[in-house]
Amino acid sequence: MIKIAVIGTGYVGLVSGVCFAETGVNVICVDIDQKKVDALKSGQVPIFEPTLEMYLHRNQKEGRIDFTTDLEKAVDEAQIIFLALPTPESEDGSADLSYVLNMAQKLSQCLKSYKIVVNKSTVPVGTAAMVQKIFDEQAKVKIDVVSNPEFLREGYAVEDFLKPDRIVIGSSSQTAIEWMQKLYAPFVRQGNPIYIMDEKSAELTKYAANSFLALKISFMNEMANLAEKVGADINSIRKGIGSDNRIGNRFLFPGIGYGGSCFPKDVKALQSISNQNKYQFKILNAVIDVNQNQRELFFEKMKQKINLKDKKIAIWGLSFKPNTDDIREAPALYLIDELLNEGAKVFVYDPEGMENVKRKVGDRINYGQNMYEILQDADALVIVTEWNAFRQPDFQKIKHSLKTPLIFDGRNLFELNEMEKEGFEYISIGRKEVTRG
Repeated sequence: MIKIAVIGTGYVGLVSGVCFAETGVNVICVDIDQKKVDALKSGQVPIFEPTLEMYLHRNQKEGRIDFTTDLEKAVDEAQIIFLALPTPESEDGSADLSYVLNMAQKLSQCLKSYKIVVNKSTVPVGTAAMVQKIFDEQAKVKIDVVSNPEFLREGYAVEDFLKPDRIVIGSSSQTAIEWMQKLYAPFVRQGNPIYIMDEKSAELTKYAANSFLALKISFMNEMANLAEKVGADINSIRKGIGSDNRIGNRFLFPGIGYGGSCFPKDVKALQSISNQNKYQFKILNAVIDVNQNQRELFFEKMKQKINLKDKKIAIWGLSFKPNTDDIREAPALYLIDELLNEGAKVFVYDPEGMENVKRKVGDRINYGQNMYEILQDADALVIVTEWNAFRQPDFQKIKHSLKTPLIFDGRNLFELNEMEKEGFEYISIGRKEVTRG
């Protein structure tokens, strides 16, 4: 039986540990937070991710996964050690590697036999070499370092891990490669590929993937802005180009910009890597600018339509995307700040993200118990996150609750003819404005 240790029980670490355990691997997850470890031991999942809690409980019952704060004991029993540690954005946009490098120092002092140490965190090019250098100089035993980036979508992370499109393994050690192939064999039984490459290529692959997806989003947002000016409909354009298999129909939905823990941080980190190597990555610079401008343009539409001072504004959706409680870099946070600066009274509802927003924003805004409660006597509804619960609402209930039937839709959830028929004033992205007759 393969035994692994996962250091860090954040989003990537917890999902990885639980999913490895699901294939019969013995997993010990390590975290410095005793309260978090105790909660996980009792089956409490600190993040919202569909099916994760179910898989955790099942593998705890089978005795395949456990949690501890004892680093030395955990790594002593493991053959493979995954580093799933934070790499937050520094002031200059580069990734902060202090957690990863400090952990490499600690492991150098306590490892007693050959181990494979795997960078699961998203890290800049050359990080594996830096970690390997620490082990070569300080560890008393042979350690092989592997780069194994994750490609998990929040809201679908368990599904993505159990049924991956591909596995990327960056290593120059044949022994480590063979161990990693054995570990991942259960996940690729249907023939999805395992790509073996050098460590630097593996590290850059993760940044390239996320940055390209961010590029598609920003391109469609630019197309949406142009479509509005010429009187075209971005939804029709999206269908027209998405059916081309060279382009594909994913990540072509216009909106008010991307957010979350990956795209903003990874795009800026790749930009920083380019700058450090004296290369001007012009397309990437534009992606960042477009993403910021998109939220500003959306807010300008609101200001042009309504004097926001002392107005009650209802917001549906706080998380950066549906099926997650993650609010990092969420467009809703930008809109909340701007609305408050204009003197508006903000009322919000999100199925999962409100507790995280409360910790960040506090009582400066009002939190609803359901999606309709916050609409009562509101001057406008603003849709920011495309939760399924918002897609087919009771339009008459919305209309009768609002002081004026005005909707700003940052995710294009509704058809224009439907909104016209229902009697709403409706402002969306990349489409004509629906006005009341």
